[in-house]
Amino acid sequence: MPSHADDLSVALRLADAADEITTARFRADDLVVDRKPDRTPVTDADTAVEDAIRAVLASARPDDAILGEERGGTLGEGRTWIVDPIDGTKNFLRGVPAWATLIALVDGGSPVVGVVSAPAFGRRWWGSAGDGSFGSFGGETRRLRVSGVRSLEDAYLSTTDLNAWGPARERYLALVSACWESRALGDYWQHCLVAEGALDLATDPIAYPWDLAAVQILVTEAGGTFTDVTGRPGFAHGSGLASNGHLHEAALSVLTGE
Repeated sequence: MPSHADDLSVALRLADAADEITTARFRADDLVVDRKPDRTPVTDADTAVEDAIRAVLASARPDDAILGEERGGTLGEGRTWIVDPIDGTKNFLRGVPAWATLIALVDGGSPVVGVVSAPAFGRRWWGSAGDGSFGSFGGETRRLRVSGVRSLEDAYLSTTDLNAWGPARERYLALVSACWESRALGDYWQHCLVAEGALDLATDPIAYPWDLAAVQILVTEAGGTFTDVTGRPGFAHGSGLASNGHLHEAALSVLTGE
C-alpha cells in the first residue's frame, strides 16, 4: 500500500489554518449566522475556513478535486479532498465547544487520509490508510484502538439527534434498549470516541460525505468497522454506523429489524 505521509502532512497544515480561524471566531460577539436552504445554520467562520482550505489546496494540490459543505464540488473517482469546515455548527454558534474541522482525502472512492481538529477541546485526531490512526490529548499522542466489547448488553452507544431518526426512531430505541448505556454526544466526536475505544457504537441516521469521510478512516485504521445504517460499506450513502467491529452485525440486526 502506498504511503500517504505527504498528503497527511498537507491535511495537518489545512487543520492548522482552520484552527486559527475558528478559535478566533468562537464565541465572537460579531459572529454572523445565516440559514441555508435546508434550514441548517452557517456562520462566517464556516465559509472563511473552507475558503482558506481551498486556497492552500490550490497551491499544494492543484490537480485534486475538492468537495466542501459550503462551496460544493463533486466526488469523483480520482483524488478528492472532502471538507467540513465546522462540523457541529449549532454547537459553535451557541458557544458549546463540541465542534471540529473535518478534512479527508478520498482516492478511488475510499478515504486514504483523515484529520479531525477540535481546538476548543484541545484535541486532534488523524490517520492514513495502512499507517493507523492517532490522537493528540493534552500534548500526548496516542495510537487509537477500538474497544474489545463483544456484547450489545455491555456496549456504550451514541447518536447525534434522536429526532433525526424519523420513522426509524423505534428501531434506534430498540438498539438503545439492547445496549448497556447510551448518550447523544453527536457529530464527529462520537465517531472519534469509537476510534479511541471510549464508545463501542456511534450512528448518524442522516449524514453527508463531509460528515463521515474523515471519521471513517479514523475508525477503520483503529480496527473498527464503518458502514451506513443498512450495512453498506463507506461514507457516501447518507448515514453512518461506526463500531468496534465485534458489535457491528448485532447492531445492524437491531437497526434493520432483520
